[in-house]
Amino acid sequence: MDEVLYKLSKSKFRSSFHLSKKLKEYVNEKGMDKIESHAYDFVNTRLKPKNIKNDGKQTPMKGHPVFIAQHATATCCRECLYKWHHIEKNKELNEKEVKYIVDLIINWIKNEINS
Repeated sequence: MDEVLYKLSKSKFRSSFHLSKKLKEYVNEKGMDKIESHAYDFVNTRLKPKNIKNDGKQTPMKGHPVFIAQHATATCCRECLYKWHHIEKNKELNEKEVKYIVDLIINWIKNEINS
């Protein structure tokens, strides 16, 4: 996990994402369990299906800490999942892949909160 986050931090685009003070407060207010629940919801509805009509545009660039984390960790669309994490595009994600994605998102958010 740390190695993947390190590689992502070397990308000019991926490293440009950070949680604002407001979003950090949101995370602290809701708690990590709730944020993780949100991450599972977003990943299961926006990334897990085999066919995604709006792939590449399904994750907003603002508004929720998980959305920011998804862009920072290249877990925002199936194209990025394939490019950065070698997760095939034209299949439904399995539970192991969903867990990996959520763990990556949560680790990135924790790093942001602690920085």
